[in-house]
This record gives sequence, C-alpha cells and structure tokens, in this order.
Amino acid sequence: MAEPDGSRDGGRVRSVKSADRTIALLEYLSAAEAPRSLREVTESLAIPRASAYALLVTLVRTGWVELTENGSNYRLGIRALRAGAAYVEHDDVVRRVQPVMNDLSDKLGETIHLARLDGHEIVYLATCPSRHSLAVVSKPGRRLPCWATGLGKAILAHRPWPEVDALLPATLTPRTENSLTSREALRDELTTVARRGHAVDEQESTLGLRCFALPLRFGGAVHEALSCSVPIVRLDPAREAAILTALHAARDRLDAEA
Repeated sequence: MAEPDGSRDGGRVRSVKSADRTIALLEYLSAAEAPRSLREVTESLAIPRASAYALLVTLVRTGWVELTENGSNYRLGIRALRAGAAYVEHDDVVRRVQPVMNDLSDKLGETIHLARLDGHEIVYLATCPSRHSLAVVSKPGRRLPCWATGLGKAILAHRPWPEVDALLPATLTPRTENSLTSREALRDELTTVARRGHAVDEQESTLGLRCFALPLRFGGAVHEALSCSVPIVRLDPAREAAILTALHAARDRLDAEA
C-alpha cells in the first residue's frame, strides 16, 4: 500500500501529535506525587485547555486515567496498572532474577530490589520486602534519580563518563542532604564504585537507609542492578560483610545460569 504524501520526513515516520500528547500526559501523571488538576496539566505540558480536557475525558472513559473523589483532579487509572504489571510479568530479566531475589530475601530478611536504568532515572522492576517492621520499600514502577541511588550508581559505574554525563540532567537535584549534586563528585564516586565492585547509597535517597547494590550483566551491557536496603540502625561491619557476600553469591548464581 502506498504511503500518503508527507507521511515521512527525512526518511523517518513523523510522530502523531495526539499520540505524543497522550504519552506525555500519562508519563506526567505517573511521575506526579499527587493527582493533578486540568490547569496543572495544561500549564505543565503546554497543551491548550480544550485539547487537554478532551484528552483527559477520553482517557477517563477508557480507564487509563481516573477522576478523584472530588471530581476535579486526575490520576492514573486501573488500565495503566494492568499495563505496568504485564510489562514486569513478561520481562525476561525479572523472570530470571526473581527466584534469586526470593532466596536472598529468605537469607537476609531485608528488602531486595531489582531496578533498570531508564534515561537518568532508575525504575524498580521487582521487590522482596523486608520481614522487619522497620523498612522502606520502593514498589515496582517507582522512579528515582540514578545519581542518588546505589542501584543507579552501580549501573553508571560500568559506562564511560561521557555517556553518563550526556544522560544526566543539567542540575543534579538532591533527594536528601547526602545526595551528590556535582558532576565531579559523582564521577569520583563512580570511579570508586567501579574499583570496589559494588555501590553504596549512604542515605542519599532516603535518610536512615543504606543500600548496597551490584550491577547485573545480561547480554553484555549493564542495564540492571540488584540491591539490599537496610535501616542503618540494623547495620554493623559484620552485617554489611554478610550482605555483600550474599549479593555477590546471588550474582554468581545468575552468571552461572546464563
């Protein structure tokens, strides 16, 4: 079938504005800490009010977006949850790592995470929660800045600095008072991580929490990392050594099963 005139630009298929806006809106709502109003949507995404309203109405009708109880704000709907769950359920890396995570969780009793780098953020793919009452758990789908997490630093340390520098935003916004905020400090930290073989989040993403992370290599490049997060009140040198030993054993098992 012949393509309509003007359907290509420079050898590439042109994007569809309505599709671009739909994706931008869903990503905006997924990153929002709370439901957003129509005004916030139009101002944040620079979409005309009438277009934004029509798009929101369509997404509400199809279940991708929901209205809050007061009927004036918008949040992601049940279909977005289903799509995200389907992605994780069918992800090959999650399938391979999940049994190892389960064993790590049984052995250590602490929170175990698997995450993947996406742009300048890490996305949590799977979690085994701690059996302790004092724990911080990041649920699958949550995003955090790569420079403020052990998981992110474990992945970045296996990439050349020019590549890392290119994917970072202009400003490294801190999550806590311990977050790295300068490129020079981050570059030095990644050099240390690469030499040491593991990354440590020293209360950089959450106060009171230390995270130990190891990079995972599937198919050559490093896109994912495995971590164990522990409140610092439960840590001492012997406990840290046991956690790192268990993480290395878990990665060795994954390498052996590859």
